[in-house]
Amino acid sequence: MEEIYDVMILGAGAAGLTAGIYSSRAKLNTIILNEGTIGGQMVLTNEIANFPGVETTNGYKLANTMKKQAKTFGCKIKSNIKIVEYHLEGDIKYVKLEDGKKFQSKTTILATGGKPRSLNIPGEEKFKGTGISYCATCDGDFFTNKEIIVVGGGNSALEEAVNLTKFASKVTILHQFGYFQAFEHAVQEAKANPKIDFIMESEPREFIGDDKLKKIKIEHIPTKKFTEIKIDGVFIFVGYLPNTDALKNVVKLNEYNEIVVDADMKTSIQGVFAAGDCIAKKYRQVTTAVAEGAIAALITNEYLQNQKKYKFFTHDTDHFLR
Repeated sequence: MEEIYDVMILGAGAAGLTAGIYSSRAKLNTIILNEGTIGGQMVLTNEIANFPGVETTNGYKLANTMKKQAKTFGCKIKSNIKIVEYHLEGDIKYVKLEDGKKFQSKTTILATGGKPRSLNIPGEEKFKGTGISYCATCDGDFFTNKEIIVVGGGNSALEEAVNLTKFASKVTILHQFGYFQAFEHAVQEAKANPKIDFIMESEPREFIGDDKLKKIKIEHIPTKKFTEIKIDGVFIFVGYLPNTDALKNVVKLNEYNEIVVDADMKTSIQGVFAAGDCIAKKYRQVTTAVAEGAIAALITNEYLQNQKKYKFFTHDTDHFLR
């Protein structure tokens, strides 16, 4: 019979890695299955200055430290995989990978994270990687001494705009409203930077170029006036979408395809919990993901102790894999 883990965590971002640290340190047999990059969206953050107890770091370093911690406590991590089947009902849950391998567990923590939201306007798909980016850390140095536009008005947009001034000669923040949704310190930092300009109450309508991006067409919303601006690059920071497409018929989601959880990170399925950017919540920060991952792991441990107490796992589990 294949090994049955106590805890199976799907996703290795801030929430998943934290859950792995807590679960494995509690001596639970834990495995993390990860489809993308270890660290998730966290590794795309150039500077993290508000993580408690850490003065300044970057997402890659923090993710690598968390990965080492989890492994030190005995957590197994399997990356670069593709899950094709989810079977999370019942006492024993299992997933099936693209290569046919199955992983079984008594509990599951969904920490599948999110991905950058696209604008879905003409030219965006064509110029991804040749002028359009969603990651300042990944692509900022490609625009050294260039003029770029940052689309968005939240914390990520303003903070990354400031980071991009390390490379670009000029950064213009393009935002659909006349005000920002970011924290005041982020707004003031951006406004104080001499390399940053602002175009407010405007939205991008088309990206124009040949083999690479050359111009962006924008619309001033109050006047309906269109303008074309010559530009070297565009960075888009307009939020994230939860990575839950494969879970639509597996667990309860809300109208935004976010996993519905209660205060204990419990989902609609017994023994299945969720944490991080894939769940329904207001704030998406590394610290909130870490907190949710810790809660999910602690509640999972409590759940397993109760199940052990009442001897729920005494029957043969072979039929779950047929």
